[in-house]
Amino acid sequence: MPIPLRSDFNASQLRALARKAKDGPQARRLLSLAAIYEGVSRTEAARIGGVTLQIVRDWVVKFNAHGPEGLIDRKPPGQPSRLTDQHRQHLVQMIEAGPIPAVHGVVRWRLVDLIQWLWDEYRLPVSKQTLSREVRALGYRKLSARPRHHAKSEAAVEDFKKLSPRVWRRSRPPRLMASP
Repeated sequence: MPIPLRSDFNASQLRALARKAKDGPQARRLLSLAAIYEGVSRTEAARIGGVTLQIVRDWVVKFNAHGPEGLIDRKPPGQPSRLTDQHRQHLVQMIEAGPIPAVHGVVRWRLVDLIQWLWDEYRLPVSKQTLSREVRALGYRKLSARPRHHAKSEAAVEDFKKLSPRVWRRSRPPRLMASP
């Protein structure tokens, strides 16, 4: 026995909603359900929607529970964040205070150093990509100085530079044509 549709809608209402819908997949689902309201079989409604019979059943369940808005595709919630607000607060404090070279063994924070700190402090495994996303969400950006070679000599750089002539020669003034 198929699941019955809600009784507070009819085919013409669903077709009107489909015309106004900004979401294409939602409009297609509404039209399939409108066909069911008109008495078409669920198999035919699946053909209209371009899906299987099971998916039409899922649409009916969503429509009955949430109405037309239930037929809009939503982003799945995904896995919850491993960092709590307390972790984020301590992370901000660590970033703001900066590392202590004698204690932390680094002179500036890198993501891998912060990942190690989170593991040492909380036994919390976090990937580099996840921590990068979290740090950006906290309003920080990755900044790094331009690398410099340890043996670079500023005097040698100045000697190597090519200098342009100090005074440029002026072009001759244009010649005037003699009038006949």
